[in-house]
Amino acid sequence: MDKRIFLILAFSMFASTLGIGIVIPLFPLYVKQMGASGLWIGLMFSAYAVSNSAFAPLFGRLADRRGRKWLLTFGLLAYAILSLGYMFAGSVQQLALVRLLQGIAGAMTFPIANAYIGDLSPEEEEGRWMGYASAIFFSGFGLGPLIGGVITAHFSMTAAFVTMGGFNFAAFLATLLFLPESPKRGINGEDEDGLLQSFRKISKSSIVRGLLSYQMVYALGSVGIVAFLPLLASRQGLDTTTIGILLTVNILSTTLLIPLGGILADRLNRRIIIVICASLAVVLLPVLTLANGVWQMVAVLVLLGMNNAISMPCASALAVEEGRKFGMGSIMSTLFLASGIGMAIGPVISGRIVDLFNIQSVFYFSSAMWLFGLGAFAWFTRHRTS
Repeated sequence: MDKRIFLILAFSMFASTLGIGIVIPLFPLYVKQMGASGLWIGLMFSAYAVSNSAFAPLFGRLADRRGRKWLLTFGLLAYAILSLGYMFAGSVQQLALVRLLQGIAGAMTFPIANAYIGDLSPEEEEGRWMGYASAIFFSGFGLGPLIGGVITAHFSMTAAFVTMGGFNFAAFLATLLFLPESPKRGINGEDEDGLLQSFRKISKSSIVRGLLSYQMVYALGSVGIVAFLPLLASRQGLDTTTIGILLTVNILSTTLLIPLGGILADRLNRRIIIVICASLAVVLLPVLTLANGVWQMVAVLVLLGMNNAISMPCASALAVEEGRKFGMGSIMSTLFLASGIGMAIGPVISGRIVDLFNIQSVFYFSSAMWLFGLGAFAWFTRHRTS
């Protein structure tokens, strides 16, 4: 592992995710102030996911053939510029367009950064290094909501959007100035298949199929927390600072334990760990709706965060193994495609559920999706023994 390159990537991803995390607790409230329904709130999140999913496989394949740095650098710059679009959007439709364009920029950044780190990870240490990367990734998301809540409470939402753009611009500069180009790698270093042919080969792997199921339900299961927890908490009279703290607690509990999850992923059966953690998620999501007050919500969110911390490095380590066979950029972007599908479908369905029933029903839906994904992952990976 080249630690210098890892540190540069880590700083860039931390700065970018910190900027994005600042807006997480604010965006549903911001859209709601513009008169949007629950369905439109869902569409706001889906707009990002749709464009991200559509372009991630293309950029991943391109990164395997042409190198990773230029895509990563351009994506971070585009994300920074588009962050300012939140301030100038005068309607819900214009906000959806900004989210759509940011999804394209996001397809150039996070899957490519993961592929870069996957390239650097030594064999038998995939869980450790992907765990470190995930910890840094989530620390930005964890601190972001807290900072965003404080900035909004003391200044304005506009100030929060400017801060998001500033952090992403810092990530762009770090990548542009200090990150060396990665080697061009396809499948086993020299594959010239087209995008569709590459995807067909990848989809034949039972491990990839299982991971696709896991990634999709993880995205679906996370929708309730990211998009609708702020509304659930606000109904209990909590202000934006407290809502930011709740999201921070959830994400930081994941962040602090992810390195431990990486160690476990390298020493224990990765498949079994994922199955156990997915089972716990099925139970914990409905329990969140029963929480009364800040401290009960904190307790459930900490447990959910710990659960994610143990399972995610296992999934990432399996992805790195498959990436060595099929191309790291192709694998990572394909998994981001699955996440994007979950993020695209989940918010729309969840928003409609809110309009027809209530906010609590979103978390029951997320639990049901986790149960479905758990069964799919267990079935596809049933022949794996380690």
